[in-house]
Amino acid sequence: MKTLKGPTDHVVVVGAGLAGLSAALHLLGAGRRVTVVERDAGPGGRAGRTVRNGYHMDTGPTVLTMPDLAEEAFAAVGDTLRGRVELLPLHPAYRARFADGSAIDVHTGAAAMEAEVERLAGAREALGYRRLRAWLEELYRVQIRRFIDANFDSPLQLLHPDLARLAALGGFGRLDTRIGRFISDERLRRVFSFQALYAGVPPARALAAYAVIAYMDTVAGVFFPRGGMYALPRAMADAAADAGAAFHYGQNVVRLERAGERITAVVTDQERLPCDAVVLTPDLPVAYRLLGHRPRRPLRLRHSPSAVILHAGTDRTWPGLGHHTISFGSAWKSTFRELTRTGRLMTDPSLLITRPTATDPSLAPPGRHLHYILAPCPNTDIGPGRRDWRELAPRYRDSLLTELERRGLTGIGAAIEEECLVTPADWTAQGHAAGTPFSAAHTFPQTGPFRPRNLVRGTENAVLAGCGTTPGVGVPTVLISGKLAAARVTGLRPPRPAPARTAPEGTPA
Repeated sequence: MKTLKGPTDHVVVVGAGLAGLSAALHLLGAGRRVTVVERDAGPGGRAGRTVRNGYHMDTGPTVLTMPDLAEEAFAAVGDTLRGRVELLPLHPAYRARFADGSAIDVHTGAAAMEAEVERLAGAREALGYRRLRAWLEELYRVQIRRFIDANFDSPLQLLHPDLARLAALGGFGRLDTRIGRFISDERLRRVFSFQALYAGVPPARALAAYAVIAYMDTVAGVFFPRGGMYALPRAMADAAADAGAAFHYGQNVVRLERAGERITAVVTDQERLPCDAVVLTPDLPVAYRLLGHRPRRPLRLRHSPSAVILHAGTDRTWPGLGHHTISFGSAWKSTFRELTRTGRLMTDPSLLITRPTATDPSLAPPGRHLHYILAPCPNTDIGPGRRDWRELAPRYRDSLLTELERRGLTGIGAAIEEECLVTPADWTAQGHAAGTPFSAAHTFPQTGPFRPRNLVRGTENAVLAGCGTTPGVGVPTVLISGKLAAARVTGLRPPRPAPARTAPEGTPA
C-alpha cells in the first residue's frame, strides 16, 4: 500500500462530515495531531441538522446500516459508539407499499421476512428468499475485505482468489437478472434491487455485486440513533475532541500553500494552519480546485441521479407509514430511464418517506410529527439545471404533495407547519458536482481501482476521503473512506471490519 511521503505528525482534515470525522479518529488513534476545519457551525457535513420551531430535521442520510464500521472509528481512540449514542434497531427495516395496494414489511430477521414473503407472494417465493439471503451473505463476505475495505494502488490487486469467488457468485452479471434467479415476483424484485439507485445505476445495468447494498439493508439490519442521524457525527466529533483533535468551525478553506509537491499550510478565510499532511473531504471538484490539479481520465466522470427532499413538520401523521416507507409507483424501468438517460422528472415516482418521530418523538414538538420525503431526480448534467430549479421548485413541491395525497396521505399539505425543500440547485450551491449529493455513479469504470483514487499525483502529502473516492457512496462506505485515508497517512493497515451483526428482532415500528 502506497503511503504519503515525508513527515505526517500534524494532519489537517478539511471537512467535519462522516468521512473527515472517521479519518480524524483513526489518525488520532495512530498518534497524529489532528486539526479539523469545517465551513459550517458544527460537525455533520452532508449529515447535518436544521432546527425550525422545535422540528429537528436531519438534512442528509436517514438510513443507518453497518454501525460496526462507526464503532471501529471510536475504538481507534479507546471510545465506543454505543457508549455515546443509543442505537435503536428498526423492525421492520422498511415498509414497502406498491401501486396495486399491496404492501410488505421488510424484516432483517430471516424467519420474520420469510413469513412476510410467503404472505405476499406464496411459499415458492419464500423458499427463493431463503436462497437469496444466503447468496447476499456470501456476496458480502467475499467483497468486504478485498474489494470494499481496501486501498487500491493498481487494478492488478484485483487478481486474487476472491475475484474468482465473486465471479462464481455471479457478481459480474446484472443485478436485476441475478435477483430474478431467486425470486420472480416483481414487487419483491424491487425490494431487493432498488438499492442500486444509491450507486447511481439502474438495476438492469448495475453489477450484481452491488446487491451487497441490499445485504446491508435487508440482512445486516437498519438502525436509528436516538436524537436523529445527526447524533452520529455529533458523537464522533465529541470523541475526537476528547482525544485531542482541534476543531475550527465556521471557516472556509480558500487555498492550500505549497512548497513544490508538498502542502505546507491550509489557509482559511480566518487563519493559516501549518501542517505536515492534509485529508480533503469536500466533493471532488472542490478538492481538485484546492489542489490545483485534476486527474486525467479517459472518460468523463458520470454522476449519480440527484434528489429533491421535502422536510415537513406536521400536526398529524398517517396510518400505514413505518419509520421508513418506500412508496413504489407503477413504473419501474421507465423511471430509471428518466433518472439516468432522458433527464426527465419522474412521471410515476417511487418515493422514500421517513418518519423519524415514529421512533424518537423528541425530534418534533409534543403531538407533532416529522416527515422526510425523498424523490430521486436527474442530476443537472442531464436534467434541469440550477437556474431551472429555482422556478421548478415550488411547482414540484406541490406535485409531490398531490401525489402523496393520492397515495393515502390525505390532507398532508394542510398539515404542514414547518418545511424545508432541498433541490439540485441547493446541492450545487453546496459544491456538489452535477447537483447531486451522491457523487460519481458506480459504473464499472468508476468502481474499485477505477474509481478516483484517494492519492493525488503531483502532491505527496494529501489524501482524499468521502463518497467521490474509494470505496464510494453511502454511510458505511464513507466511514470506510475515512479509515482508508488515515491508513494512507500512517502506513498502518486498518483493522478489518467484524462480521456484520443482524439487528435483534423487536417490536415493529
